[in-house]
Amino acid sequence: MTAYYNENDHKAAAWLRELIKQGHIAVGDVDERSIEDVAPNELAGYTQCHFFAGIGGWSYALRRAGWPDDRPVWTGSCPCQPFSAAGEGAGFTDERHLWPAWFHLISQRRPPVVFGEQVASKDGLSWIDLVQADLEGSGYAAGAFDLCAAGVGAPHIRQRLYFVADANCAQRPRARIASGIYTQHNPIGRDGSFRALADSGCELGQRGAEKSSTKNEAERIEGADDDKSCSSNGSRPSPTNGHWRDADWLYCTDGKWRAVEPSTFPLAHGSSARVGRLRGYGNAIVAPVAQAFIESYMEEKAA
Repeated sequence: MTAYYNENDHKAAAWLRELIKQGHIAVGDVDERSIEDVAPNELAGYTQCHFFAGIGGWSYALRRAGWPDDRPVWTGSCPCQPFSAAGEGAGFTDERHLWPAWFHLISQRRPPVVFGEQVASKDGLSWIDLVQADLEGSGYAAGAFDLCAAGVGAPHIRQRLYFVADANCAQRPRARIASGIYTQHNPIGRDGSFRALADSGCELGQRGAEKSSTKNEAERIEGADDDKSCSSNGSRPSPTNGHWRDADWLYCTDGKWRAVEPSTFPLAHGSSARVGRLRGYGNAIVAPVAQAFIESYMEEKAA
C-alpha cells in the first residue's frame, strides 16, 4: 500500500519527503528521475502513483476528499508551460509536453482511476482533447471540468481543466466540457460555448458539474466594503467563507487588492529558501478545487 511520487525537481522532491515524514500525504517513495526514464514494471506493487508530484497536492486532496491511501489511483499535473498563455506557445512540439510518456505508463499498467489537470488556455483545450482521445482509445471513460480557485472561495482565479478517467465505466457519446463554476472575468455557462471535449462516461460530465456548481454557490464571496477600488464597480474584495476567510488584504500601487496570509509582513527580502518555496507554490494545484472534483467523482460512483 505504498505510494509512488515522481518529481524531478530536487527541492520539490525534498519537500515531498518531509511532508511524508510529517504524515501530511500518503507514505511512499520519491523518485527524482524524469518520467521518460520510468519503466512500467517498476510501478508494480504501488497502490497510488503521483506523477509530476510537485509538493504532493493530489495526495493531500485525495485524503481531504475521504479517498483512503489504500484505494488505487493515479494522478498527474503535466507541465503547463507548453500550453500556458504566458509561455512560448510551442505546444505539442515543446520537450516539456510529457503526456505521451505518462500515457505510455497508464496504458501499460492500467490503473482503475486517473485524475489530472492542465491550464485552461486555448492550447490547454487542444491538450485535453488529445488526452481524452488517447484514454478513450485505451478503453477508459473520461470526464473534464473547467474549474477555478474562486469557485471554492479563494481570492484568486487559477483557472484549470480537471479530468478523470475510469477504466470500469462504459463510454458514452462525448459531452460538452462541464463548467458553470464562477470566474472573475469570464463566467462560463453550460450553454455550449465550449466545443465537445469530454466523454461523460458514467455521467461524469454534467451531473458532477451541477453538484460541484451547487456546492460552490454557497462558498462564493459575500459582502463588500466601499474602500479603495480594485474593480470598475468600486467594491473592495470581501472575506471568503472557506480556507481563505482570515486573509489580510493589501492595497497595492497598481490599484488592486491582493490577499496574503494573516499578519504577513509584506516583504520577501531575506526569506529563507524563497526561490524554492515560490517555485513549489507556483506549480502546486489548489487542493480544495481538486478535493471538490474528487468528491464529485466519488458521489457519482456511489450513486
